[in-house]
Amino acid sequence: MNRRLLSLMLATAALAASTGFAFADYKLTILHINDFHARFEPINKYDSTCAPEDDAKGSCFGGIARLKTAIDQRRAELKDAPVLLLSAGDEFQGSLFYTTYKSAPIAEFMNGMEFDAVTLGNHEFDDGPEELAKFLTALKAPVVSGNTLASLSSPIANKFKGYEIRETGGQKIAIIGLTTQETDQTSSPGPNVLFGDEIAYLKGAVKEITDQGVNKIIVLSHIGYERDKEIAAAVDGIDVIVGGHSHTYLSNVSDKAAGPYPTLVKSPSGVEVPIVTAGSYSKYLGDLTVTFDDTGKVKSASGEPHLMDAGVKPDEAFATRVAELAKPLDEVRKKVIGETQTPIEGARDVCRVRECAMGDLVADAMLDRVRDQGITIAIQNGGGLRASIDQGPVTMGEVLTVLPFQNTLATFQLKGSDLKAALENGVSDVEHVEGRFPQVAGLKYSADLTKPKGSRIVSVLVTEKGGFGPLDPARTYGVVTNNYMRGGGDGYSIFAKAAIDAYDYGPNLEDVVAAYLGAHQPYKPYTDGRVTVSGVVAATPNADTTAAGSALAKPDKAVTTPAAPAASVAGTGTTHVVARGDTFWDLAVKYLGHGSQWKVLSAANGNPDPQKLAVGKELTIPAR
Repeated sequence: MNRRLLSLMLATAALAASTGFAFADYKLTILHINDFHARFEPINKYDSTCAPEDDAKGSCFGGIARLKTAIDQRRAELKDAPVLLLSAGDEFQGSLFYTTYKSAPIAEFMNGMEFDAVTLGNHEFDDGPEELAKFLTALKAPVVSGNTLASLSSPIANKFKGYEIRETGGQKIAIIGLTTQETDQTSSPGPNVLFGDEIAYLKGAVKEITDQGVNKIIVLSHIGYERDKEIAAAVDGIDVIVGGHSHTYLSNVSDKAAGPYPTLVKSPSGVEVPIVTAGSYSKYLGDLTVTFDDTGKVKSASGEPHLMDAGVKPDEAFATRVAELAKPLDEVRKKVIGETQTPIEGARDVCRVRECAMGDLVADAMLDRVRDQGITIAIQNGGGLRASIDQGPVTMGEVLTVLPFQNTLATFQLKGSDLKAALENGVSDVEHVEGRFPQVAGLKYSADLTKPKGSRIVSVLVTEKGGFGPLDPARTYGVVTNNYMRGGGDGYSIFAKAAIDAYDYGPNLEDVVAAYLGAHQPYKPYTDGRVTVSGVVAATPNADTTAAGSALAKPDKAVTTPAAPAASVAGTGTTHVVARGDTFWDLAVKYLGHGSQWKVLSAANGNPDPQKLAVGKELTIPAR
């Protein structure tokens, strides 16, 4: 080699070492889904199974065959560039497919798409660790959930790990998994599986990974959008968070999104961490491109979820397989069991924060079925309602989509004081749109969300002869709920501890509702004010409310806070123009020093619906 050339090369290498000169950035594309919930077939705008004729018209979305096409096309476009395909959990539960076949076809299709990593959702435990163990054995992709601890006596012991290190494009990428701590309340993991604190686990895992020389870390999270933001702000060393659980839709082009894609949150050291999540039910494929410098720091992150609409041609092989599996189910789900005059609202972001028409229907049906047993009160968790039903004939398949969990009725006696405690649990986390929100029949209650958790229930009226009367704390009442709640699910531990003469083996809830619709057709959906909620829900709803989502969701006009006196919100002349993704909480942090001051900011601007901040609107910033 020419001596001058060799000297030049050595000098260049020395310069790079001494100045940190980057020879090349590293660009990684992350394709991702979350909260699939066994929606193998296309879905309609109510998240129910799409009728073939509607799909032929191009009015439906998603389905596993469309996802397969979109993934294959994106991989082909990127050719040999680094790509990861990730799932942020909740593959199980949500359709007649899962009710019939359980986890086997989920593993089959996911293997066909060649995922790089999958985390555990809470619903993966719905049929106990035994069914999950079958899935973990059949799935080829590594499964990660670092804060999930399974003892050696559990069937899932040693079938997943805390994190996976993948090499792609010559670089090592660590993927850390997280599962919501509430899984022991929202599912059935059994006594030998525990869920630890996410932040505590992450701090140790990040250090362990970086000590191995890996400088690119992705958190694959099934804990929800709001909690993802908290984690990004609390833990250094995370480069990207790919999330699920809250069904949140993020976008840079839709005014229905809960925030921008990606949402950027500063870590404790001031580094912006991109957070993404892609709706639910196979409707979107997330697509994020992240550029790292040669030290592993994120230089940029951009992308947009792709809507799986009629423009995406289903993969033929996947579509054929779905049709084969669907054929034996057709007779059951095509059976018409009733008719509804108007759509029945069952959207997630409605039934988890206030009274909804689907909640009234299900609670009424439950109470009607057991009224002759001396039962006078029904309570159904809003999270157990999984879809709306459109106007016209109602099929058994639609009912099964709304109520996919195969729950049975459970009846028992309960003291009035314990009943009130149950309602307190139900309204304890409305801010995060949790599934415990109580839909009821046979009683009326009002809640004030401005009060501390545990003291939010303002009044409870129960059915009396000729009307309603105050709840008597010392009296015993007959209650009907579902077996999941009766066992303590969604935080209703009071039902498990205090129920008297419990009977947990009633008819299946979906059959009860189907029979009720059949006996009341044409059914006319309604709400009647049996639930009243006041006080603003601070958090952005963790729900997929895209244009393709529920057409029925409306802001709750009852969810308001009385305007503060003018003197308490005297402005300083500072204003802020709302940008996409702004929330009152984030703006309060920025301008008033802490998120808890969001109510002051809201009052200074006439208490607009915090879930509907209009991009471009000018807000007045009050004095601290």
